[in-house]
Amino acid sequence: MSKVLVIGGGAAGMMAAIAAADKGAEVVLIESNEKLGKKIYITGKGRCNFTNASDLEDVFDAVVSNKKFLYSSFYTFDNNAVMDFFEKEGMPYKIERGNRAFPVSDHSSDVIKTLQNAMKNRGVKVLLHTEVKEILVIDYTEDETKYISRVKGVITSQGDTIECDYVIMANGGNSYQTTGSDGRGYTLANKLGLKVTDVRPALVPLVTKEDYIPFLQGLSLKNVSVEIYKGKKKLYDDFGEMLFTHFGISGPIILSASSYVSKHLPGELQAYIDLKPALTRDQIDKRLLREFDENPNKQLKTIMPHILPNKMVQVFCDVAGVDDMLVAHDITREQREKIISTMKAFPMTIVDTRGFKEAIVTQGGISVKEVNPSTMECKTIKGLYLAGEVLDLDAVTGGFNLQIAWSTGYLAGTSIDNK
Repeated sequence: MSKVLVIGGGAAGMMAAIAAADKGAEVVLIESNEKLGKKIYITGKGRCNFTNASDLEDVFDAVVSNKKFLYSSFYTFDNNAVMDFFEKEGMPYKIERGNRAFPVSDHSSDVIKTLQNAMKNRGVKVLLHTEVKEILVIDYTEDETKYISRVKGVITSQGDTIECDYVIMANGGNSYQTTGSDGRGYTLANKLGLKVTDVRPALVPLVTKEDYIPFLQGLSLKNVSVEIYKGKKKLYDDFGEMLFTHFGISGPIILSASSYVSKHLPGELQAYIDLKPALTRDQIDKRLLREFDENPNKQLKTIMPHILPNKMVQVFCDVAGVDDMLVAHDITREQREKIISTMKAFPMTIVDTRGFKEAIVTQGGISVKEVNPSTMECKTIKGLYLAGEVLDLDAVTGGFNLQIAWSTGYLAGTSIDNK
């Protein structure tokens, strides 16, 4: 019976342990925290959007970095297989807006309990409060000319040497560091001579320059579209929901935008919100004229809340350069044009991200060129497998990053040769 050591008790690590145990291996999972799944626990605001029920093509489209690398893992253990797995293991789920899958209970702890029970039922041994300090590798020759490296075991923070046949690295990335996802996997990889690409925060709120944005703090906008430019080059555009904060902007479409624009930050990027994407300029003009005709003696500040959120009106008028004290019948065509232009392109300047402390995932990591995508085995070290966020893989919001973890973890676990 082969012995497998899994480093990391997050989504990829637990799924890898389950898959390896199903192959008949003796599995030991090593986790540095006092409990498993700390990052799973806080995902989806504690509800855990554990995958996405969209067509697999759409799942691929949601991947930001190295989507071609994921063909084998996604097709081996796709989103439907993930949902089936959790249901068979006793966790019912539901599908919400955007095809996002959640536990019926709305408790991320149920996802963790399901994985823990699945490991327990398969005899996986778990070592908590234990950190892997070094992965041991031996070199040998198949013939006189070809040297081969192979894993032999690990050295733990307790000073113990644990020998094994296989190691699966699922250490996580560099985001939400209090959960143990603090870049230690990259240190191990560097010691082994593996290439680690530059890492950046992704799915992270963005910092804006303008002093009027903090006045909008707490305001959530639905059904708006956002475009982000570097000079004349469009970096991103999407439609959905966003949120103003004391430092800038956040919310689903902004978090997804960060995965495409963070490599250009810090710096200055121009962003524009179309507050009425379903309406043309002419339709907005007609709406304004109707409001002004019906309320000829009212001030602009009392009319605009019919069209925009009340909290936004004063800031909007200031940005548009139109006095909100103006009476409707005095508003000129030129002033209407300013209102329309600002409604279709409310401007902001993005200057930075909020960094790894607020990032949901890490962009960058161990280069996928180091890994065989059909098995998740390291190309240069036999018996070493890699899975999850420790690799240079990431996606937008909606359950897609956890799908990457489940798929790569499962493929790594099932690819071991149990003898």
